[in-house]
Amino acid sequence: MSKYIAKRILISLLTLFVIIFVLFVLIRIMPGNPFPVERMSAEMIAQKRLELGLDKPILIQFVDYMKMLLSGSFGNGTSLYNGAPIKPILLKCLENSFKIGVLSILFGTVTGLFIGIVAALNRGKFLDGLCTIFSILGVCIPSYVSMIFLQYTFSYKIPFFPYFFDPSNFLFSSIMPSLSLSLFSISTIARFTRNELVEVMNSDYVKLAESKGIYGRQLIKTHVLRNALIPVVTVIAPLVVDLLTGAMVIEKIYGVNGIGKLMVDAIAGQGVDYNYVLALGIVFSALYIGVMLLLDILYGIIDPRIRLTAKKG
Repeated sequence: MSKYIAKRILISLLTLFVIIFVLFVLIRIMPGNPFPVERMSAEMIAQKRLELGLDKPILIQFVDYMKMLLSGSFGNGTSLYNGAPIKPILLKCLENSFKIGVLSILFGTVTGLFIGIVAALNRGKFLDGLCTIFSILGVCIPSYVSMIFLQYTFSYKIPFFPYFFDPSNFLFSSIMPSLSLSLFSISTIARFTRNELVEVMNSDYVKLAESKGIYGRQLIKTHVLRNALIPVVTVIAPLVVDLLTGAMVIEKIYGVNGIGKLMVDAIAGQGVDYNYVLALGIVFSALYIGVMLLLDILYGIIDPRIRLTAKKG
């Protein structure tokens, strides 16, 4: 097991390194200027490029950036927040996105699993059709459209929830953005759970259990849920990253100072802040790789066949 985990960690680190290199090169060769040219003269821009080492060969720039990254720093911005250090601003925004993301994950996972189980246990009936329609609508309708509907209904027509996010009243004001973020995950998890449960319930070993007189809750708990929910984790894992990192449009409209909004500000501000875009790209990639690494390790613990396959490979 230790060799399996060490191999997955090594592969994850190599993958992250390649992603950082590709991101760095792409951002450095992109056309445009990372500085607010309307507020800086040509001499000031040349001086700034010299200070940031942008006049060096790209490979030397990458080595310098990796040294800085390994020291725990992302450097300074070029146009956003007047060139302040990136790390404290990024950590604060990441904290806000994580808080809302955790609420979205909990609500989306529990609700999606519940809807999927109800639909599977009532397959071919009215409840199954109702849950299926909800799942299809939740996947097809963009999150910002459902967000506008929820905001109009529960903040304007029925002024119960605040229109914008208020950090001083975090729990109450985060309900609307969390719900807006979780609608897609609810639909995806519900649809996938329902399909997996139906497939398992039609399998030979479940029919064999029924022939032995095992029915009802015992059958569902012992033979159906455990085998059906393992593949569902594969769907939940990437959704976790999406919810933790926040949605750019939702955070921007609700006024949540998260990393989704930070990415929009870095791109749409006065001069694209390439250093923030690079730092956020690394954070997004690291989170996704970290979640998938955890998923691989959990699969190895749950199903020993995966470890045996990895050894043979």
